Amino acid sequence: MTRGLAYPARSEHLLIMKIACGFKFGMRGLEKGGEVFASSFGSLRHRRSGAEITISCLPVDDRRSSDFGLVKIDNAGRLISFSEKPKGVNLTAMHVDTTLLGLSREEAQKKPYIASMGIYVIKKDVLLNLLRCQFPMANDFGCEIIPAAAKECIVKAYIFNDYWEDIGTIRSFLEANLALTDDLPRFSFYDDTKPICTSRRNLPPSMINDSTVMDSIISHGCVLDNCSIEHSVIGLRSHMGSNVSLKDTVMFGADFCEADVERSRLLAEGRVPIGIGENTTIRKCIIDKNARIGRHVMIINSEVVQEADRSSEGFYIRDNIPVIPKNSTIGDWMSFDLVVDLRGERTAGI
Repeated sequence: MTRGLAYPARSEHLLIMKIACGFKFGMRGLEKGGEVFASSFGSLRHRRSGAEITISCLPVDDRRSSDFGLVKIDNAGRLISFSEKPKGVNLTAMHVDTTLLGLSREEAQKKPYIASMGIYVIKKDVLLNLLRCQFPMANDFGCEIIPAAAKECIVKAYIFNDYWEDIGTIRSFLEANLALTDDLPRFSFYDDTKPICTSRRNLPPSMINDSTVMDSIISHGCVLDNCSIEHSVIGLRSHMGSNVSLKDTVMFGADFCEADVERSRLLAEGRVPIGIGENTTIRKCIIDKNARIGRHVMIINSEVVQEADRSSEGFYIRDNIPVIPKNSTIGDWMSFDLVVDLRGERTAGI
């Protein structure tokens, strides 16, 4: 299990939470994911509530309910039931009326489950007893320890009401990133009360020549030449040639820049520089770092192909979304029009 402990040396209570390990796009999809949330723990009342364990929870919808440990609570907020990633009848049994959490009737109908966020505050002596005495062979805190502890300890729920998004699937990862481009995003990089600190890159501002950019975020060190970028997030050092069109796309950028001389040499040799070549069109796609996409390429999925492994050609599809893995190369004049009927011999037209 991947967990972090945060506590002063003499503290009687411990904060246990998930640690983000980074992300890797593999053939199975998003291999390391998790959740993104923004919160102050100042409103979490642990000692005052008399709890031995406090679990941070939030209401979730049917689509995501089986991805989490689900809880039921009484009117005092005490856990009366816990089920780890239930399905079928076990999932139905965890259905609750979330209007008790302050949701409107309409919102409660959309989110009829209470999910554990994997964030706990726990008395140190209780934790040591659970780990050393009761469950010395346990490997998973959420699956093995918490369900049993809910029956023996005073476990209460803290209802989280700030920004939270699951990014454990390809689709949710794409949607969470694109939501940053909204006029009033639920998660903002520009909130002075909740500053976002990033690593210093010492990169120049992006150079955008004769391009159209709508509802998008462009990172530092990019070069865009006569491009059309709509509802997209463009990462560091991204390079796009003339007449490139991107929409609903997250592009990670690159770990390094290729000088103009190097790019010219690669093109002269019939190879593909880092970035996206001229006259290329891409829709609703995730492009991982250091990808090389050639000229006159078309990558479009019109909601037909659900899953496909075209790794030999530099991409695959998960949740309807084309993904270009890190360091992949797609040559010039490759057209992946993914509208082709899956009953045919191909999942993409070339």
